[in-house]
Amino acid sequence: MRSDRTPHQLERAKLDKSLALGESNGRVHQAFAPEHALDAPANQSALSSLRCHPDISTFSCKTEPLMSLPVLKATDFASDQDVRWCPGCGDYSILAQMKKVLPNVGVPREKIVFISGIGCSSRFPYYMNTYGMHSIHGRAPGFATGLKSTRPDLMVWVITGDGDSLSIGGNHFIHAIRRNLDINIVLFNNRIYGLTKGQYSPTSAEGQITKSTPMGSIDHPLSPLSIALAAEATFVARSMDAHVKHLGDMLMAASQHKGTSLVEVYQNCNVFNDGAMAYAQEKKQRPNNIIELEHGKPMIFGENRDKGIRLTGNHLEVVDTADVPADDLLIHDAHNPDPSIQMMLARMRYPVMPEPFGILRQVDGVATYNDQINDQVTTAKREKGEGDLNTLFHSGDTWKVA
Repeated sequence: MRSDRTPHQLERAKLDKSLALGESNGRVHQAFAPEHALDAPANQSALSSLRCHPDISTFSCKTEPLMSLPVLKATDFASDQDVRWCPGCGDYSILAQMKKVLPNVGVPREKIVFISGIGCSSRFPYYMNTYGMHSIHGRAPGFATGLKSTRPDLMVWVITGDGDSLSIGGNHFIHAIRRNLDINIVLFNNRIYGLTKGQYSPTSAEGQITKSTPMGSIDHPLSPLSIALAAEATFVARSMDAHVKHLGDMLMAASQHKGTSLVEVYQNCNVFNDGAMAYAQEKKQRPNNIIELEHGKPMIFGENRDKGIRLTGNHLEVVDTADVPADDLLIHDAHNPDPSIQMMLARMRYPVMPEPFGILRQVDGVATYNDQINDQVTTAKREKGEGDLNTLFHSGDTWKVA
């Protein structure tokens, strides 16, 4: 039977069918490279991470076939460097989950970059078989801003800790979030300075005795989630090192968000602050002390799933589900552009309230800093030409120094 479709349309139909049937056999099907590359499937066996033209019927193609690529595994993202964290450190769990997630984000390994500041967590780029940068204290968001703005095709991860991001780096942290730069920030929160051997950090509990607060800390601890929400973050989530499946889910969700995503991870420092978050990390304690958020579902928690969260006036309260109608329970809305209730959730603190885990806020459709700055550059070039640096130096007000 004769077909009226072009050779490319036939090839595209064959590829779509084989991908739908899962017939990859560990290798990528050969296909043609369109001017707008094909959408990447979930696995790294994707042909490209760039978006395709939404109307397949108008696809224009080059004639060169793409090279087949192997399916990547978690081990492909492990570098040849010895991991030098203390035995039992929660950082190992975060590293393991990141390596499991990355083969499924649909981005080639050479398009992924990790940028860190200073601290135990900031050794992370050494352990990933991707591009990376171990930058200066607190300035990782600044480096990420420059990189993502000039190379918007890259997936950029910022790896930071509670001291690195909320003390010396607080200003950079806030402004990266408010700009909605299309990056992913993973904040390891162990409520202590581990690399410098046990001083209190911006998230240490009030009254905590450390080497630098021998009579107890008198500082009120900062909440990373509250700061992010106050800066109008478009994606805010929390997980923990001990709940590995949940952690992997949060990292995957962050990677798919367009805009700044923040994932705070409760991470146990078993040397200088062991057990500080045991109420959330230990399986036996966890059900009664945390609430796992799911968009569109009522907020229920407890070992027997018999407790819930109700909004009464302008505050949240814990109720027994047997004592209130089901429609009294608060329904989680992560997509609400108004962050008021999401901020209430971020302020729920153990032991008075269960602490929220999961995605607190996920608002799509907000313009990103990197898209807007590149749009301005394109407009400037179109209206004024490419420009000349030497001409610029000698234009406007100039001075001659004798």
